Amino acid sequence: MQCFSVISPCSRPPYVSTKISTTKALCKEDDPFQRRVGESSFLKCVATPLVATVITLSSFCGTPVSLPQVTERGATLFNKACIGCHVAGGNIIQPGATLFLEDLQRNGIETEEGIYGITYYGKGRMPGFGENCTPRGQCTFGARLRDEEIKLLAEFVKSRAEKGWPDIESNGD
Repeated sequence: MQCFSVISPCSRPPYVSTKISTTKALCKEDDPFQRRVGESSFLKCVATPLVATVITLSSFCGTPVSLPQVTERGATLFNKACIGCHVAGGNIIQPGATLFLEDLQRNGIETEEGIYGITYYGKGRMPGFGENCTPRGQCTFGARLRDEEIKLLAEFVKSRAEKGWPDIESNGD
């Protein structure tokens, strides 16, 4: 892991009053103008590193989506859009075009991008589900899927194909 350091561009230290008085009678406020100049200088020296630190640390504060959540969302989408033809990774319409790894590889679909492309535009008897799928006859007549949904489906199908299509479960989101 790489560490970054932010060094203040200030050439002189900020104004700090060193006057200390032990009695109230001798206690005088510093010149307000001088004090504000000192505060301003201090803010200029601290602002850049402070902002850089906040920006750097903010990237670590996000709530990442965990793998089980992605799998669950993929399973939910699969159950809504794909399971009618691809029960347990099979294919009830065209048995040679299942979602098992060996069939995907035999048909030249070895990556998530390949699965994404077929899901988006369709191929053969499989309709496309993408929002901008064309030609019209090749695309589903049902609801279209957003790009991120198709990406989730492609990730889900690829991961299940690599595992031999174990049972899928979903909370029915």
